[in-house]
Amino acid sequence: MAEKWDLLDADRIPTGEVFDRKGTMIPGQLHTVVHICIFNENNELLMQHRVDNKACWGGMWDLSAGGSALSGETSRQAAQRETAEEIGIFYDFANERPYLTVNFDCGFDDYFIIHPQSVDPASLVLQESEVQAVRFAGCDEILNMIDSGEFIPYRKSLIQLLFDFGKENALPAKNNLQA
Repeated sequence: MAEKWDLLDADRIPTGEVFDRKGTMIPGQLHTVVHICIFNENNELLMQHRVDNKACWGGMWDLSAGGSALSGETSRQAAQRETAEEIGIFYDFANERPYLTVNFDCGFDDYFIIHPQSVDPASLVLQESEVQAVRFAGCDEILNMIDSGEFIPYRKSLIQLLFDFGKENALPAKNNLQA
């Protein structure tokens, strides 16, 4: 069964239309995407290595987790679901807001920055169909990985901004992990 996304207008108000991911979006159709950036106490980002056969950016390193909001989901709900599905971290996003939203041709990309306590990459349960590995890395390493073609080619200024927000908001560390 294909994913379905709610379509939004330019003010993020649902239009009442639902889009089937297998279709082709036309100009003016917008939806919500989320990216979750998980930082540790050293201001390193947990990054995921996408499986090689992933249709989009297969075999490349990416931010901690992300994806499109499904029909009926809020941005927070999508962030919580994607984080749990892709990397096995159950984090309560009820009191989280995106630190920034980046508009793109097909919608709104909400970036969440979180600091859960005690994330051990070796103990995470990865979604085999999407993620083949995870590890922490610093800003300079990720910027170098963008240059070498190993990391999805985000704008370097965006990566730097995410790290700046990660450092700025690291204290006190939040613990919204769910049992």
